[in-house]
Amino acid sequence: MSSLPFIDEHAVEVNAPASAAWRALAETTEASFGGGPLKEIGAKILGCRETSTAGRADVAGSTVPGFRVERVDAPTEMLLGGRHRFARYALRFRVDPESRGSSKVLAETRADFPGVHGRAYRALVLGTRAHRVIVRRILGSVKARAERITA
Repeated sequence: MSSLPFIDEHAVEVNAPASAAWRALAETTEASFGGGPLKEIGAKILGCRETSTAGRADVAGSTVPGFRVERVDAPTEMLLGGRHRFARYALRFRVDPESRGSSKVLAETRADFPGVHGRAYRALVLGTRAHRVIVRRILGSVKARAERITA
């Protein structure tokens, strides 16, 4: 992951302990990235290595369309990586305990977009802010799930 250029980092404060945030992160990763015909078709069209769901999101070696779970250091870190015709990318989630039973969930993206087609894809994904919207939606889902777990 460190060999890929930094793209961005987003974070959300969660009013739940880190253990609940971790569980919510695993569930949200499966729900957000997990199978389904449209996600699998999209991954195939892009030429992703991983085009289907196999295993659980909190287990290294598992896959969801577009990503392989590269590393899991439960309950603090999950690294997803992938590649397709236009990019190589990694998405690292980190769960940090905060004071008074709350936690923070961070999402760091790194990616490389080689060639002219890669630059066009970068403009489509990053230039339109679609990536930012999707990552923030995922973090919002993690927050909501974690806070429901502890309610």
